[in-house]
Amino acid sequence: MKPTGIAVIGAGNRGREAYGEYVLQNPHECTVVAVAETDDERRRLFSAEHQIPGHRQFESWQELLEEPRLCDAVLICIGDRDHYDVTMKCIERGYHVLLEKPMAVDPGQCLEIPAAADEAGITLVIAHVLRYTPLFYTIRELLDRDAIGRVVTIQHNENVGHQHFAHSYVRGNWRRAETSSPIILAKSCHDMDLIFWFAGARCQSVSSFGRLIHFREENAPPGSTEYCLDGCSVFHTCPFSVAAVYLSSPYRWPTTVVTPDSSLDARIEALRRGPYGRCVYRCDNDVVDNQVVAMSFENGVTASFTLSGFTHEISRTIKLMGTRGEIRAHLEKNEIELHSFSTKSVTTIRPHAGTGKHGGGDHGLMRSFLRSLRTGNHDYIVNARESAEGHLIAFAAEEARKNGNVVQMDAFVEASKT
Repeated sequence: MKPTGIAVIGAGNRGREAYGEYVLQNPHECTVVAVAETDDERRRLFSAEHQIPGHRQFESWQELLEEPRLCDAVLICIGDRDHYDVTMKCIERGYHVLLEKPMAVDPGQCLEIPAAADEAGITLVIAHVLRYTPLFYTIRELLDRDAIGRVVTIQHNENVGHQHFAHSYVRGNWRRAETSSPIILAKSCHDMDLIFWFAGARCQSVSSFGRLIHFREENAPPGSTEYCLDGCSVFHTCPFSVAAVYLSSPYRWPTTVVTPDSSLDARIEALRRGPYGRCVYRCDNDVVDNQVVAMSFENGVTASFTLSGFTHEISRTIKLMGTRGEIRAHLEKNEIELHSFSTKSVTTIRPHAGTGKHGGGDHGLMRSFLRSLRTGNHDYIVNARESAEGHLIAFAAEEARKNGNVVQMDAFVEASKT
């Protein structure tokens, strides 16, 4: 079997550590032939790992896409606000595409992209990696087997983790909606997609509440400083200080985002005046640190979703309540509890653990995408038009949160098309 040739646009955390890792572990399936990355050091490291020649190392996605078609597919792993332009250009150039979520930062664009791919005969997959985790597709199989009867209510929690939230949504790239996207889209379009998948019908209406409560300057402790390494008086006790997040743990995510150099000296230097060294109470963040969403679906299913930046662990938990039973699941524990009303029994299921991050979802997604390209069978992947549904729910939730109203999905989608 000849490996599938791919190009990677964006050699950061997702491009290098999630999908790039899969390529290195599975060279019989795929090989990276080109990379586009604006950061010189990240481009150099990625190219060295994948043995990419100099003439196939590009400083921008525009440079890469000016070249004649180099390979079969492109992985797009750059900032949210560039997703639409680069994806449409890749489709125009005839590349199959694996696109990091969110697919775009405008609901109308989320409808345009799949339509363009279909018209061009392009395979387009959105990186809703949770669909490819053993735990969540086992839940889908249970629902398909009618294990709990008709689903009536879904309760889903995304526990972001206090340090993860501070890293990504206070100091990091997703801290401001205007430069990335609202957190309900940037972080939780995954979860909206899962709820839509398990509900088994289109969403009918959405309401939402949430705001930025804690990570504000008025909440800064006395004696704290603009940068953690400037002699902050709570440096050793603040749960969000660089000591807690980046310096006390081994060199792994999220420290790998701060600097590609794993040495302690390099970390300290990057934190002295870099964005990840700032006091979490003195950043320019504006995305909410908590949000709840309520949804109703056309088949009568109701669902609630809670996102919080104030949890001790990074985890997703879900409860599905049906007419004949209940499913409870915890992604990080890789554990499902199946409760039967009729037998009063509880069955614990621990699916075969996948490799890679997101409970095996990252590698599961790559495996499915590449298999689809090799075979031409799209049953292995989620149709991008279906992926757009979860995005639209996220957009509607943000409108409901900002305006304090209940959004009717049919009217919202129609307005998005104009």
